[in-house]
Amino acid sequence: MKDIQIRPAGEHDFDAMWSIFCAHVAAGETYPFTSATSRETGHAYWLGPDVASFVATSGGERLLGMYRLVPNQVGRGHHVANASYMVSPSAQGAGVGRLLGAHSLEEARRRGYLAMQFNYVVSTNGSAIRLWKKLGFSIVGTLPKAYRHKRLGYVDAYVMYQLLRDPDHWPTADA
Repeated sequence: MKDIQIRPAGEHDFDAMWSIFCAHVAAGETYPFTSATSRETGHAYWLGPDVASFVATSGGERLLGMYRLVPNQVGRGHHVANASYMVSPSAQGAGVGRLLGAHSLEEARRRGYLAMQFNYVVSTNGSAIRLWKKLGFSIVGTLPKAYRHKRLGYVDAYVMYQLLRDPDHWPTADA
Protein backbone atom coordinates (compact mmCIF):
# COMPACT_ATOMS: atom_id res chain seq x y z
CA MET A 1 0.00 0.00 0.00
CA LYS A 2 2.93 2.38 0.39
CA ASP A 3 3.15 2.63 -3.42
CA ILE A 4 -0.37 4.06 -3.69
CA GLN A 5 -0.90 7.75 -4.36
CA ILE A 6 -4.19 9.63 -4.37
CA ARG A 7 -4.49 12.67 -6.61
CA PRO A 8 -7.17 14.69 -8.40
CA ALA A 9 -8.64 12.89 -11.41
CA GLY A 10 -8.16 14.35 -14.87
CA GLU A 11 -9.42 13.76 -18.38
CA HIS A 12 -6.44 11.49 -19.05
CA ASP A 13 -7.77 9.12 -16.33
CA PHE A 14 -11.22 8.65 -17.78
CA ASP A 15 -10.59 5.55 -19.92
CA ALA A 16 -9.36 3.65 -16.85
CA MET A 17 -12.15 5.13 -14.71
CA TRP A 18 -14.72 4.06 -17.31
CA SER A 19 -13.36 0.52 -17.27
CA ILE A 20 -13.73 0.29 -13.48
CA PHE A 21 -17.17 1.89 -13.66
CA CYS A 22 -18.32 -0.63 -16.29
CA ALA A 23 -17.07 -3.57 -14.20
CA HIS A 24 -19.12 -2.42 -11.19
CA VAL A 25 -22.20 -1.67 -13.26
CA ALA A 26 -22.01 -5.09 -14.97
CA ALA A 27 -21.84 -6.84 -11.59
CA GLY A 28 -25.12 -5.18 -10.59
CA GLU A 29 -24.37 -5.44 -6.87
CA THR A 30 -23.53 -1.95 -5.62
CA TYR A 31 -24.54 0.86 -8.00
CA PRO A 32 -27.95 1.74 -9.45
CA PHE A 33 -26.60 2.36 -12.96
CA THR A 34 -27.47 -0.18 -15.65
CA SER A 35 -25.37 -1.52 -18.51
CA ALA A 36 -27.25 0.91 -20.76
CA THR A 37 -25.50 3.83 -19.03
CA SER A 38 -23.71 5.87 -21.68
CA ARG A 39 -20.07 6.83 -21.56
CA GLU A 40 -21.20 10.47 -21.55
CA THR A 41 -23.34 9.87 -18.44
CA GLY A 42 -20.41 8.15 -16.75
CA HIS A 43 -18.14 11.02 -17.67
CA ALA A 44 -20.53 13.61 -16.23
CA TYR A 45 -20.89 11.54 -13.05
CA TRP A 46 -17.12 11.33 -12.43
CA LEU A 47 -15.74 14.44 -14.12
CA GLY A 48 -18.66 16.85 -14.36
CA PRO A 49 -18.14 20.56 -13.70
CA ASP A 50 -19.26 20.47 -10.05
CA VAL A 51 -17.63 17.16 -9.18
CA ALA A 52 -14.34 16.80 -7.30
CA SER A 53 -12.94 13.40 -8.28
CA PHE A 54 -9.79 11.69 -7.08
CA VAL A 55 -7.98 8.55 -8.20
CA ALA A 56 -5.71 6.11 -6.43
CA THR A 57 -2.79 4.98 -8.54
CA SER A 58 0.05 2.55 -8.15
CA GLY A 59 3.44 3.66 -9.31
CA GLY A 60 1.80 6.84 -10.56
CA GLU A 61 0.26 4.96 -13.47
CA ARG A 62 -2.07 2.02 -12.81
CA LEU A 63 -5.46 3.29 -11.67
CA LEU A 64 -6.68 1.27 -8.67
CA GLY A 65 -9.84 3.15 -7.73
CA MET A 66 -11.58 6.48 -7.49
CA TYR A 67 -14.03 8.57 -5.56
CA ARG A 68 -16.15 11.62 -6.22
CA LEU A 69 -17.09 14.33 -3.74
CA VAL A 70 -20.12 16.58 -4.18
CA PRO A 71 -22.56 18.47 -1.99
CA ASN A 72 -25.33 16.12 -0.89
CA GLN A 73 -27.95 18.82 -1.53
CA VAL A 74 -28.13 22.34 -2.86
CA GLY A 75 -28.62 25.50 -0.81
CA ARG A 76 -29.44 24.74 2.82
CA GLY A 77 -28.06 21.21 2.55
CA HIS A 78 -24.81 22.23 0.86
CA HIS A 79 -22.76 21.83 4.06
CA VAL A 80 -23.18 18.02 3.90
CA ALA A 81 -20.91 16.15 1.50
CA ASN A 82 -21.77 13.07 -0.50
CA ALA A 83 -19.21 10.70 -1.94
CA SER A 84 -19.13 7.63 -4.18
CA TYR A 85 -16.30 5.14 -4.50
CA MET A 86 -15.18 2.41 -6.87
CA VAL A 87 -12.16 0.15 -6.59
CA SER A 88 -10.86 -1.86 -9.53
CA PRO A 89 -11.86 -5.52 -9.17
CA SER A 90 -8.16 -6.42 -9.48
CA ALA A 91 -7.29 -4.19 -6.49
CA GLN A 92 -10.10 -5.15 -4.11
CA GLY A 93 -9.00 -6.38 -0.70
CA ALA A 94 -5.70 -4.45 -0.81
CA GLY A 95 -6.83 -1.50 1.32
CA VAL A 96 -7.50 0.88 -1.58
CA GLY A 97 -11.07 1.53 -0.44
CA ARG A 98 -9.90 2.41 3.06
CA LEU A 99 -7.31 4.84 1.66
CA LEU A 100 -9.91 6.46 -0.61
CA GLY A 101 -12.42 6.68 2.24
CA ALA A 102 -9.95 8.27 4.64
CA HIS A 103 -8.77 10.68 1.93
CA SER A 104 -12.33 11.69 1.10
CA LEU A 105 -13.07 12.52 4.76
CA GLU A 106 -9.95 14.70 4.95
CA GLU A 107 -10.79 16.34 1.64
CA ALA A 108 -14.39 17.01 2.73
CA ARG A 109 -13.15 18.69 5.92
CA ARG A 110 -10.61 20.69 3.91
CA ARG A 111 -13.40 21.91 1.62
CA GLY A 112 -15.47 23.04 4.62
CA TYR A 113 -18.10 20.32 4.73
CA LEU A 114 -19.53 19.74 8.20
CA ALA A 115 -20.89 16.22 7.66
CA MET A 116 -20.93 13.44 5.07
CA GLN A 117 -23.90 11.36 3.99
CA PHE A 118 -24.15 8.26 1.85
CA ASN A 119 -27.68 8.10 0.47
CA TYR A 120 -27.71 4.58 -0.92
CA VAL A 121 -25.39 1.90 0.49
CA VAL A 122 -26.63 -1.50 -0.65
CA SER A 123 -27.25 -3.65 2.44
CA THR A 124 -25.55 -6.71 0.91
CA ASN A 125 -22.30 -4.78 0.38
CA GLY A 126 -20.86 -6.01 3.67
CA SER A 127 -17.27 -4.98 3.03
CA ALA A 128 -18.29 -1.37 2.34
CA ILE A 129 -20.59 -1.23 5.36
CA ARG A 130 -17.84 -2.57 7.65
CA LEU A 131 -15.36 -0.06 6.20
CA TRP A 132 -17.70 2.91 6.58
CA LYS A 133 -18.44 1.96 10.17
CA LYS A 134 -14.69 1.69 10.91
CA LEU A 135 -14.27 5.16 9.41
CA GLY A 136 -16.93 6.58 11.74
CA PHE A 137 -20.21 6.33 9.80
CA SER A 138 -23.48 5.16 11.30
CA ILE A 139 -26.52 3.69 9.60
CA VAL A 140 -29.21 6.29 10.21
CA GLY A 141 -31.91 4.87 7.97
CA THR A 142 -33.01 1.83 6.03
CA LEU A 143 -34.73 2.02 2.66
CA PRO A 144 -36.66 -1.27 2.48
CA LYS A 145 -36.15 -3.19 -0.77
CA ALA A 146 -34.87 -0.03 -2.49
CA TYR A 147 -32.15 -1.71 -4.57
CA ARG A 148 -32.74 -4.27 -7.33
CA HIS A 149 -29.68 -6.52 -6.93
CA LYS A 150 -28.70 -8.42 -10.07
CA ARG A 151 -28.52 -11.81 -8.29
CA LEU A 152 -30.53 -11.41 -5.08
CA GLY A 153 -33.53 -9.40 -6.22
CA TYR A 154 -34.83 -6.57 -4.05
CA VAL A 155 -32.62 -5.76 -1.05
CA ASP A 156 -32.48 -2.90 1.43
CA ALA A 157 -30.29 0.16 1.05
CA TYR A 158 -28.89 2.17 3.94
CA VAL A 159 -28.42 5.86 4.55
CA MET A 160 -25.12 6.36 6.40
CA TYR A 161 -23.97 9.57 8.07
CA GLN A 162 -21.04 11.08 9.89
CA LEU A 163 -20.46 14.49 11.46
CA LEU A 164 -17.09 15.84 10.31
CA ARG A 165 -16.92 18.57 12.96
CA ASP A 166 -18.44 19.08 16.38
CA PRO A 167 -21.78 20.85 15.80
CA ASP A 168 -21.09 23.06 18.83
CA HIS A 169 -18.35 24.65 16.71
CA TRP A 170 -20.18 24.94 13.40
CA PRO A 171 -20.43 28.38 11.87
CA THR A 172 -23.64 30.27 12.47
CA ALA A 173 -26.26 29.26 9.92
CA ASP A 174 -27.74 31.80 7.54
CA ALA A 175 -31.28 32.92 8.34
